[in-house]
Amino acid sequence: MMYIIIIAAIVIFWLLVLDRPVLYVHFKGGQLVKVKGHLPVTLKHNLTEIGHHSPFNGYLKAYQRREGIRLKFSPSVPKSIQQRIRNVFPFNGLKKSGIEKKKKH
Repeated sequence: MMYIIIIAAIVIFWLLVLDRPVLYVHFKGGQLVKVKGHLPVTLKHNLTEIGHHSPFNGYLKAYQRREGIRLKFSPSVPKSIQQRIRNVFPFNGLKKSGIEKKKKH
């Protein structure tokens, strides 16, 4: 019985505490250094353009919430750059994985 409680505690800890963004993009000098998750081609192009015009260092994380997608930036990303990224980010078009599931009608 005790092992079930321990396993349940570990599962709850894993679900609540671990950082699991849908999309992670790391920038260095305005260049995209590391990408984890599905990055749409148009967003990649827009992020490259933003970084080319005003180089910066930091990261962007996108989390899937019930209300929609929430963006989180590192503190080193300037507020003006954050707003430019929010303006071009496809909040409705971001897929959770590389394969889009079709809904049955």
